[in-house]
Amino acid sequence: MACRIGVDVGGSFTDFAVLDDADGRLASLKVFSRPDRPGEELIAALARLGERDGIDPQAVERFTHGTTVGINTVIQRNGARLALFTTRGFEDVLEIGRLKIPQIHNLYSVRPTPLIPRDRVFGIGERTLATGEVLQAPEAADVAAAVAAALAAGAEAIVLAFLNAYRNPANERAVAALIAGLAPDLPVIGSAETWPIIREYERTVTAAISGYVRPRVAHYLDRFEATLRGAGVAGPILITKSNGGVMGLDQARAECVQMVLSGTASGVIGAGWLARESGFDRVLSLDIGGTSADVAVILDGEAQYGVGERVGDFQVHIPSVSVSSVGQGGGSIARVDDFGVLQVGPDSAGSTPGPACYGRGGTRPTISDAMAAANLIGHRALGFGAVSVDHEAARQAIAPLAAALDLSIEAVAGRIVEVSVSGMFAEVSGLVSRFAIDPREFHLFAFGGAGPMLACFLARELDMKGVVVPPSPGVVSALGGLIADVKNDFIRTVYREADAATVAALDRDMRALTAEARDWLARQGFSGPGEIGLSADMRYAGQSYEIETRLDPAWLAAGDDGALRDAFHAEHARVYGHADPSASVQIVNLRLVIVGRTPKPRLARLSAADGPAVPRATVTAFFDGRATPTALYDRAALQAGHRFAGPAVIDQDDTTTVVPPGFQVAVDGLGNLLITRSEG
Repeated sequence: MACRIGVDVGGSFTDFAVLDDADGRLASLKVFSRPDRPGEELIAALARLGERDGIDPQAVERFTHGTTVGINTVIQRNGARLALFTTRGFEDVLEIGRLKIPQIHNLYSVRPTPLIPRDRVFGIGERTLATGEVLQAPEAADVAAAVAAALAAGAEAIVLAFLNAYRNPANERAVAALIAGLAPDLPVIGSAETWPIIREYERTVTAAISGYVRPRVAHYLDRFEATLRGAGVAGPILITKSNGGVMGLDQARAECVQMVLSGTASGVIGAGWLARESGFDRVLSLDIGGTSADVAVILDGEAQYGVGERVGDFQVHIPSVSVSSVGQGGGSIARVDDFGVLQVGPDSAGSTPGPACYGRGGTRPTISDAMAAANLIGHRALGFGAVSVDHEAARQAIAPLAAALDLSIEAVAGRIVEVSVSGMFAEVSGLVSRFAIDPREFHLFAFGGAGPMLACFLARELDMKGVVVPPSPGVVSALGGLIADVKNDFIRTVYREADAATVAALDRDMRALTAEARDWLARQGFSGPGEIGLSADMRYAGQSYEIETRLDPAWLAAGDDGALRDAFHAEHARVYGHADPSASVQIVNLRLVIVGRTPKPRLARLSAADGPAVPRATVTAFFDGRATPTALYDRAALQAGHRFAGPAVIDQDDTTTVVPPGFQVAVDGLGNLLITRSEG
């Protein structure tokens, strides 16, 4: 059968979502990730899909993958050895940065060491003015000396970031051509080619991240492609982008920075589509896997975007799905620190050896072990039968912590959950402040292998409207890659007052960017003009930050500068609670995004319930350290209209949903679990 496949490689499991193009049916699968032998999980999953569902790899029409290899390279600092060529006199751009410490409330916070150390930064005699006029062209001898010094320092690639290159990249291109003649095999990454934005540090660090991850990303993609082609997959192979779209392998290799947040974006896109199809217009997505908990804001099915998202210790200034991550996943390790305080994460047991309860050799206690010790998971095999939970192994792993804290094992299990939820609470609090939203007006859309396990505990702390658990929560990230649209972003720095003359220039820029965008979409093999979205980074004169404000192209065509200013005033008032209509407004950047929509699956509807939901058993579980009789439900047996009260545990092939006391569950027509606080 012809089908499309989306895959998400996580720290513990690799998830597959399969769409039958003939009937719109969705199938899913989870297998253990193999960081020790990458690629074997793909072979194993394809073989199992062939045996179970009759899927022939040659019938796969599109294979989409979200990967964390880029962000992991930055976090682990095992990327390329780079040199930086910058305008002479600006060699300290990465060292100076923005003169901010990472955590403004922590007096001991230390700024991260740059990816390119100062002894591999070389100044070039060149200068471009802010108008774009080239005042001084680079000289060949100067470039040759810098290349020789970079090679002597062991540089494996060179990043070019010249002053005002966003306005005119001629000098960067000239130096790249000279380097190609001197060292043809030396990769060169130009900042203006990577992302042509104003502000030297932001453009430089973004180009540095792109160059830093390129060798590992390219190696990973080469191996990934070879594995799939060897298994018989002949259709296009696509990679999820940080902006929630997809791109081909060639673009992914050339524009590595566009995929540094690939893995996290996939989950948000999948959650946004499912939320919209299910009728939930305001949700926070909660994706908890083996390593981290990722939270994002979704309004009317659309993920919220931003620039300056954090990649390890650094911000990357490309359009990205705004995701806040905290190191509390199902495999996050609990410990007692030197002060006798219980800590959880960010270290993770991963898939090898994994949590102790997985029975794969792990001995250190994790969040999953805490849930197992509390008897909240493990009443059936996890991960499509991959794991049979060992409750006693979980208790043994927690026992040393219980002894150190002088508490029972069950009490410590409850404390581990509390600590992990407090870490998520702190992260979500910053996210909702950033987007000026009230979590009490939102549902928490829970997915990932551990999202439904912890969602109610977090929703309770945030006083949210409720929790939504989709029918197959364990593979939502894989689904996100499968349904992702073809998408790309374009930018042009304007840096002018928002007046009538500027609107005329913006109209010309918009038309040029539109032509460029539609040409790009056609090169991706997409037929049709695509959908165009237009916005601008705007601010009041004197402000040092901008707000992205949506624009109507008709305003530019009509020369309506007043409409631009009014839109900014309204957005400023929405975000900050005030505006100043009499103040001068500046436009810094014009942004354009083009989207080619891809076919989406049809969600199956459940049969209506013909009786009450009946638990298959009642077990004794521990909530907040207290023994509580708990109903155990089989997700596959639930039908539309079923309702029941917690405490309850709902298990299924790809995850376990935990419903604490004080919550109630309703099953809607699409099979979503809607979990809300009980009245009274």
